This record gives sequence, C-alpha cells and structure tokens, in this order.
Amino acid sequence: MGDHRITILPGDGTGKEVAVEAQRILDTIQNHTNHGFEQTVIPCGGEHYLNTGEEWAEGSFEFCRDETDAIFLGAIGHPGARLPNGDLAGGSVILGLRSGLDLYANVRPIKLYEGVPHKVHGGFRQIWEPGMVDMTILRENTEGLYHALLRRSADRAQGRPEYEPEAMSFPGLDGEVAYDPRPISKAGSERLIRMGFDIAETRNGAPADGVRRVSCIDKSNVTRGCQLFRRTFDEVAANYPGTEKDYGYIDAFMQWLTRNPEHYDVVVTSNMFGDISTDLGAVLQGGMGMAASGNIGDDHAFFEPVHGSAPKHAGQNKVNPIASINSIQMMMDYLGRKTGDDELVKVGRMIDESVADHLRSGTELTYDLGGTTSCSAVGEGIAVRLAAKLSEEF
Repeated sequence: MGDHRITILPGDGTGKEVAVEAQRILDTIQNHTNHGFEQTVIPCGGEHYLNTGEEWAEGSFEFCRDETDAIFLGAIGHPGARLPNGDLAGGSVILGLRSGLDLYANVRPIKLYEGVPHKVHGGFRQIWEPGMVDMTILRENTEGLYHALLRRSADRAQGRPEYEPEAMSFPGLDGEVAYDPRPISKAGSERLIRMGFDIAETRNGAPADGVRRVSCIDKSNVTRGCQLFRRTFDEVAANYPGTEKDYGYIDAFMQWLTRNPEHYDVVVTSNMFGDISTDLGAVLQGGMGMAASGNIGDDHAFFEPVHGSAPKHAGQNKVNPIASINSIQMMMDYLGRKTGDDELVKVGRMIDESVADHLRSGTELTYDLGGTTSCSAVGEGIAVRLAAKLSEEF
C-alpha cells in the first residue's frame, strides 16, 4: 500500500506516451525515498469510447473522487470521436472532473528554462534571459464561458440528466442564434483570487523587480462579469497589504505578456481569458510541450500537460514529456503542502532542478525544442538526474 493514492488517466494519443514518463518519475521517487505511490491506471478518452461505447468505466468518477489523493491526466481527444450530442468524446473525463470535483483553479506556471528557445518569432530565437519569464497564471476553472459545457460534462460523468441553460431571446438578432452564457459569481471569483494571493506569498516576486505582485486581468471596462471580478479582486487584495495590486484589460495584457513578461509574478483571470492567455504564455517557455498545469480545488486536484493528444504525433515517441514531468512536480508540491510534508515539497523542487539541469545541458532535446531525442530518452535522462539528487538527499 502506497503512502499516496495516485490515479493515472492516460487518455488519448500522445497522452499515453507522456503518462508513461509521468509514472517513471513517480517510480523514481518511490525507489529513492520513503514515499510510496499506489498507482491505479484507468483507460479513458475518445479512442476508448470508440472501442467500448463509454468514455471511461462506470464508477471511475466516484473512484477519482473517493479513492484518490491526486490524479494525473495525459490528454483527451481522438479524431472523429464525438458523442451523439456533438460534445468531444472523453470530455466527461477532463471537464467532468473539473466541474464535478469543484476544481476551481487552473494553475499554469510559465517559466523559461536556460537552454530553451521560445518561438515568438516562429523560429528558435532567444530574446529574453530565462529568469525574465517566471510567472504563474490562475484561470478560473468552473464558471464563465465554459460553465454550461462543464456542468453538462459533470452530469454525464455522474450519470445524471445533462444540464442545458434556459432559452433566451436576443432582440435585434434574426435567424438561427447559438449562444453560451458567461456566468461569473462573487464566491467563485473570491476563492480563485485568494488562492492567487496565497501563491504569491510562496514565490520570490516578479523577475523585473522582485516585487510580490498579483495582476487582475479582465475586461471590466465592458462586461458586467468582469466588473464583479475586479471588484472582488480589490476586496480580497485588502487582506494582503504586503502584495502589490496590478491591473490590465485582456487585450492589452496579450501584448504586455510578450513585450514585458518580467513584470508579472501571479496573474488571476476568468475562464476563457485564462484559456487563451496561458497558451500564449506557453510560447514564452518554449511551446506547449513545456506547459504543465494543475486543476486544484479545496479537496481534490488533478494535474496534466496542456499540449493535448496531438494525434499526428501519436505513436512516434517524439513528443516532449517535460510538461508531463513538471505536472508531477506540481503534484508533489500540492501533496506536500496539503499534508504538511516538507519532504514532498522538496522532492517537487528536485524535479524542477532535474528538468533545469537536463535542459541546460542542451544535449537531449525533443523536436519541438530543436533536437531529435525521443520522448522516452528525455524522460529517462531526467529520471536519472532525479534519482541521483534523491539518493544524495534521502
């Protein structure tokens, strides 16, 4: 019996390949420390749906809810795999977990490591020093423009009748109209923003000046939901006098993010704005293959690379596993802070250091970073570095 119960959801396409590398890191930790992991693998996703008629086995949601300390998800999405209602097959896995487990914060670290070229200009060209890109963006994860889809997916995951918003009329619009409501609540905004300020207290401030700063990114000059979000931000910020408040509209933020990334420490924003801006942020750190994430609530969490299933690369052992490995780093930090286990927090830091050492060497990079090394070889190389660090420490 392991010390922590970890559920692995490999999913589709390249998700299955990077899940193997995530498990390699868990095994390395278990083999070189006193921390054990009871790993349960649950097949799921669009391909699984095409083969079995179900997105994942009955009872899987309840297992993740009741029998799991943390979840790792590889990726969801398989060509042609759609449900009868048109939703993505496998959506009740990723979206059902986000909504059904109330994982209200999508946490996206954006960090440029030494030795990694970013792609702002479409090629491998270095503009910023690595230390100039080091921020965390928190995207609200259960409300906003995706609310109806999230609720529908959660209902499907738990075997309930699927939610649909009530019909609305739109004066001045003729013919067929499709719409998605964008509800933003004070309570939902407050808990996300509070987490953002709490995370800021664990960091070293913005790269430009070392100032602890939380930036509120919205469109409060136009939309009522964003006006509520910003008003709530100010109320929460009053409880953190040692942290600087900062503001920006999403359209301006998209240029500042690439022009002056060193200004940003922690960013809080709404669901859709966070979805878009974090993908741009991934460009600053070398691409989606470097982008880890955590979906975190008060009682549950799952962690995933955000590059998707990348069907055209599936089965070729070529994709970058570092987003997957850094998602495990986030998982260790989460479990350590949740249980008060400083050793696990330290293990998380050692994973980050092992990734940094590997990238700094510049000898084994996957295709997206300009190299030719395989996914598994990169995973093995980082695991070897981690094993050495853990052996010295523990």
